[in-house]
Amino acid sequence: MSDTQLTVTLDGGGIDDARAIVHALEGVFGTPGDLPADEGATVRTATFDSPDAPRADAPAAGGALSGPVTVTVQGTPRAVEAASETLSRAFTARDEGAASGDQERERQLLLEP
Repeated sequence: MSDTQLTVTLDGGGIDDARAIVHALEGVFGTPGDLPADEGATVRTATFDSPDAPRADAPAAGGALSGPVTVTVQGTPRAVEAASETLSRAFTARDEGAASGDQERERQLLLEP
């Protein structure tokens, strides 16, 4: 499944928070196809091309968040697990639940300052 994607949806926080979260995932997934850019948006998205075997052990560069951010990651089970582990290492994270489909998984995390 090399042509899969990981979609990251960010709700809350500011544009700098969104960029810090996306930056933390770049070590595992590379540069996203699109970056959160809208200063006035309340929900932002980023899409990564997911490698066959994302490296959850890659260094995770986090940072301080200005406020809580709800992050939803959606993609293959392996990509979602790698993204969840990476974000949990980079930020203070609380698992808010997961849903599994036939070939996709979704997980929601609350990242806190």
